[in-house]
Amino acid sequence: MAKAVFHKGQRVYVRPVATWAVIENVHPQWVKGVEEPLRVTYDAGLGRDFQAHELAAEERETHKPDLIETENWRVLRAINRLSADGRDPRHPYPGTYPVVVTDEKDWGGWRVPMAEYDRDPERIEHQSRVLANALKLMRVSRELIEFAQDYPHETPGQLQELAMQAEMVLAAIYHEPKPRAEAPVAAEYRGVILPARRLMSGRQEAPACATLKPRPFVSRITRRRTL
Repeated sequence: MAKAVFHKGQRVYVRPVATWAVIENVHPQWVKGVEEPLRVTYDAGLGRDFQAHELAAEERETHKPDLIETENWRVLRAINRLSADGRDPRHPYPGTYPVVVTDEKDWGGWRVPMAEYDRDPERIEHQSRVLANALKLMRVSRELIEFAQDYPHETPGQLQELAMQAEMVLAAIYHEPKPRAEAPVAAEYRGVILPARRLMSGRQEAPACATLKPRPFVSRITRRRTL
């Protein structure tokens, strides 16, 4: 027996095609004489029905406010002691360099060392403007996604593709990967390097890494099927 896990109109992540979609219809398969459906599938408008294990609900933590709605990123100017005389013609703002702040008290954010800014001021200025306007671009992407979802038949195909790309970008931004365990890697690193140092120093010892087998490379790249 099966019960409906998702409902019509719910936004879900479709694992087989690696994209987000909205459930358009719920299709229960009934058997005569049984009170509950034998199986429940979900139509997400992607060409075929999907089962519950192929979908994942959108997770939203209520205690975490959306940074798009609450934060205001902006560019401030900090004193650049390397060009305090203001005579460097390469600096668009002589005597200062950009600092992107993300907190209401002008804390946090992004900055580069003054020496790195001096290497290519125009490039760093451009990067600061991109970062400061990142939230605005996220808002535009979200509006595009919601428009394509609310008016699927009125949205042109090219605009639908742009909305799908915007959805993938926002999914990458909001995804928080789990921390990886670095201790085993560090231990293996010590087992490889330290015996080599002993051999270089003249000690006749068998390297401890002789019994270690190389770890196979596992690619993290997954292919996505373009709709």
